[in-house]
Amino acid sequence: MASFCSRTGLINVFLLFSITFSDYGLIQGVNSLGINYGQIGNNLPSPDEVLDLLSSLKLTKVRIYDTNPQILTAFASSNVELIVTVENQMLATLMDSQQALQWVSTHIGPYFPATNITGIDIGNEVFTDDDTTILMQNLVPAMVSIHGALAQLGLDNYIRVSSPHSLAVLSNSFPPSAGSFKSEVSGVMTQFLQFLSSTNAPFWINAYPYFAYKDDPNTISLDYVLFNRNSGMVDPNTKLHYDNMLYAQVDAVLFAMARLGFNGIEVRVAETGWPSKGDANEVGATVQNAATYNRNILRRQLANEGTPLRPNMRLEIYLFALFNEDMKPGPTSERNYGLFQPDGSMAYNVGLSALSSSNPSSTSSATISLASSATKAANKEYDQSLVYWMFVFLLTLQVFMRRLY
Repeated sequence: MASFCSRTGLINVFLLFSITFSDYGLIQGVNSLGINYGQIGNNLPSPDEVLDLLSSLKLTKVRIYDTNPQILTAFASSNVELIVTVENQMLATLMDSQQALQWVSTHIGPYFPATNITGIDIGNEVFTDDDTTILMQNLVPAMVSIHGALAQLGLDNYIRVSSPHSLAVLSNSFPPSAGSFKSEVSGVMTQFLQFLSSTNAPFWINAYPYFAYKDDPNTISLDYVLFNRNSGMVDPNTKLHYDNMLYAQVDAVLFAMARLGFNGIEVRVAETGWPSKGDANEVGATVQNAATYNRNILRRQLANEGTPLRPNMRLEIYLFALFNEDMKPGPTSERNYGLFQPDGSMAYNVGLSALSSSNPSSTSSATISLASSATKAANKEYDQSLVYWMFVFLLTLQVFMRRLY
């Protein structure tokens, strides 16, 4: 009781209570979940309709793969945080500082800040593209030029520059503590990480446990890749326990960066998802598995989870993708990653309750509902209880403070 008889003790207790209280959070939300909005289709809804869908889903983080002016215009004055992309073929041009300034002045300047552009991805999976050697050489200079252009226009404090990579940049990812980059990319990767560190930008990865399962379904546990309940695995070096592959992949990247001397860079997932349909040889590409994977991602995001290596830093994840895109090349799975069909109906149910202002049974629009009505009621009652006890605590604190004087 002695610690309660000093102002220092009271303040410490208050801070501890406040931190604990904020960890539970009175405002429920999926603050770290985003969605990829691809446009390779001839039957997709207009950007205005997409914004309506996103608003009804209460999703406020979106990635696009270009700087489509129609999207940038439609998303103005909305609450959407938008990440745009410089196409791979533009990297060589944007190495030039004047060309970069022209690009930013044309593709970003007219829309910001009305459109809340928070990031620019310089290329996509540059280190594993078909023309890897040239793109690797161009990546960091193009990033430096774009960042310099943003700084010249006073936008560098608002817009982060990075570039997402596939997990193919790793030579080893299992166990996570053995994570390391391939030798052929380590030189450029060091320059890349130095840029991220100096500009406080995240390392984005495209991570798909689906591919690992498809390639080796007899060895890899389906429950492990789907986030279902399973025994998981323990990293023999760190003794950290992993109950899903995605978190293990993220931590493998963290260890790979640490091996190059970079420990403070945040890893975020630019793309992850599961196809609802595939060819005969695409094992696991089913509606049930897609719904399970994405539903479990949503559940984890509601808990604001971090990975075992960084449990107190919530992992930011962007699901792939918003729509099925009928013009994407490649196997059948490539055209079936969407949570929604182009007409706005759900491809499958991941906890999205379909609602329409005119017809409650319609699936033309949807609103996010990640918990049952019973759970929502319980959460409301829990929140009210927290408010009550917070009031009691503050009242008690006030009494103690008065006694001190």
